[in-house]
Amino acid sequence: MSSLARSSWRAGALPAHLGMVLWALLVGLSFPAVGLLSQGLPPLALTSLRFVIAAAAVLPLMWRAPGLCPSRPGLLLYGLMGLCLAGFFGAMFWVAHLTSALSMATLFVSVPLLAYCLGRLVGVEDPALSLLGLLLLGAAGAIALAWAEAGGSFANMRLGTGELVFFLGCIASALYPVLSKLGLDRGWLSPHAGVRTLWSLVLGALLIGLLGVAAGDSTALLQMTSRDLGILVYLGLFSSGMTFWLQQYATATLTPAGVTAYGYLVPFVSMWLLFVQMPTRMSWLWLPGSVLVVAAIVLLLRRDMRQRRHTVPRTDAEPGCRMG
Repeated sequence: MSSLARSSWRAGALPAHLGMVLWALLVGLSFPAVGLLSQGLPPLALTSLRFVIAAAAVLPLMWRAPGLCPSRPGLLLYGLMGLCLAGFFGAMFWVAHLTSALSMATLFVSVPLLAYCLGRLVGVEDPALSLLGLLLLGAAGAIALAWAEAGGSFANMRLGTGELVFFLGCIASALYPVLSKLGLDRGWLSPHAGVRTLWSLVLGALLIGLLGVAAGDSTALLQMTSRDLGILVYLGLFSSGMTFWLQQYATATLTPAGVTAYGYLVPFVSMWLLFVQMPTRMSWLWLPGSVLVVAAIVLLLRRDMRQRRHTVPRTDAEPGCRMG
């Protein structure tokens, strides 16, 4: 690798990839955390509160940030992005007690393939068989992890109502980075990752909050305990605020499929949490899926490095994105 390509990798791609590793860890921890909430709490109102907490967390990053006041098409796009986030996290809250954390994490791996297909549809993804093969490799690893959770029997792998609802949320999640990349390419969204995060959170909280009020389930929030509030604050600060910012930061450098490919690490994180809680579940059944998931991430890194080695020497533009 030339010195120019190496400096490009360090300046733009490496922080984005490392940030997405942290993103996968935080998202993987959020699934069991949601399951700790009391049953009967309203999913729409919880999602709105979670976004408000997350928006308050990223607000200090906005001082003198460029593009803080969005244009009309930017405001519309931020609203759509907020609905995507609300759809995913609302589905997560709704199915928290209907399925296991590992099942949700495993379904979450559909997001990269969905993001690639949606990205190709709107023109923010280039046709790339190597990337498609990487995504399929990671998906195969996730299916193997689901097979291991089912005790090594495909007959035990059933999709119920909770899984179907969460899959619809995954479609919404896949659309989020696609819309972000589209807005960046068209110049509709701020170049600052924090501004994009803030507006999508604020509009998402407002829209999903209005839906919650219309549905009449907001009064059920009075059933929240101090433990529920603590979990919600944790989810808002780390699982929403920080993960959204990390995803927006990586979106400026990576493609939507490249960003969401790190979702393959999410069931891997949930798997290790399961082992901590139930060490007797550890067996060789988990090995094939683990190897495939790790291989997919490693190949993603190698693919990105090769692309930068071939493209950066031919351009004079500074790669990556600036944080503010």
